[in-house]
Amino acid sequence: MAATLTDVARRAGVSIATASRAFGEPDRLAPNTLGRVLEAAGELGYAASQSATATRTFGVVVPDVANPVYATLLKAIQGQAWHGRHRIVLFDADEDLRRERDQIEQARKLDGMLLCSPRLPDADVLELVGDTPYVIVNRQIDGAPCVLMDTEHGPSQAIEHLAALGHTHIAYAAGPRGSWADARRADTVARACERHGIRLTGLSHHAASIQGGRAAAAPAAASGATAVIAYNDLVALGLEAGLLELGKRCPADISIVGIDDIDLAGAVTPALTTVRMPIERSGALAVDLLLQAMNGTAIDDVVTLGSQLIVRASTAAPAA
Repeated sequence: MAATLTDVARRAGVSIATASRAFGEPDRLAPNTLGRVLEAAGELGYAASQSATATRTFGVVVPDVANPVYATLLKAIQGQAWHGRHRIVLFDADEDLRRERDQIEQARKLDGMLLCSPRLPDADVLELVGDTPYVIVNRQIDGAPCVLMDTEHGPSQAIEHLAALGHTHIAYAAGPRGSWADARRADTVARACERHGIRLTGLSHHAASIQGGRAAAAPAAASGATAVIAYNDLVALGLEAGLLELGKRCPADISIVGIDDIDLAGAVTPALTTVRMPIERSGALAVDLLLQAMNGTAIDDVVTLGSQLIVRASTAAPAA
C-alpha cells in the first residue's frame, strides 16, 4: 500500500497539519522540521498530492457559495484536486437544511465528498454519508475525519486586544443558528471575557452576510457595548454600515472585530481588525485526506489549523 500523509507525519514525529505544510507552505516551517518531514517522505516513497492511478470525482457541499470564505475554500480545493487531475462537483446548500440533506445524498453517489461546515445534526450527517469516503471541513463530529479552523487562539487574542484598549463591555454578533463554528466562537469569547472581567452581551443569530450584520446593528447600538466581535467579516462589515446609519462611527464610537480575514477586510476604510483563518490550507489538507480515504486508507484524523489576530484600524480605545 502506498504511503500516506499520515504515515509521513508519524515517521517524522509531527502533526499531520505540519506534514501537509511541508509540501504546501514550506517557508512556514523551521528548516530542521521541514528537513525531517521531507526525509520521512523520501524514506516512505511519498509524493505530495499522490493519488490512485484513476482520476476521481468528488462532491463539495458548502452552505453558501456566495460567501467569500467558501469561494476561497473552493479555489483551494480545486487547486489541490487539479494536481491529480481529479474533478469536483459543487453543491450549494444555500443555508437550507432540506437542500443540504438532498445534496449530501447526491454527493454520496460520487467517489467521495467534502462537507464544508454542514448544518445538519451530527447523527444525520453520519447517516447520510453512508459508506462513501468523506472529510468534514470546519466542523467536528465524533468519529469523523475533520479539518478544523481554530476557534480558540485567534478569538481569545481579539478579546485580549479589546481588554488592553480599555473596553469593559463587548457584544458578540452571532452567525447562523446551527453553525458549529459560531457556537465555538461564542463560547471562546464568553470565556475570554470572563477571564478579563468584561461584560458580554450576546446578540441574536443572523445570516452570515452583510445584510445579517446590518440587522444586528440596532441591537448592538442599543446594548451600550463599546466594541463588537462579529461571527465573520461579512457580518462585521454589515455592522459597520448599519451603525454608521445610526450615527455611530467606527472606531470612534464603537470598535468592530471580524473573523476570517477575507480580502475585503483590509481594503475597506477603516481597515477591519479580524482573526485570520487558515482557509486555503484547510481546503488543500482536506483534499489530501479525502484522497487517502478514497484510496482505501482508514482516516479518522481531527486536524486543527491555527488562527491569528490581525490588528487594523477598526479597533481603538473606547470614547471617554
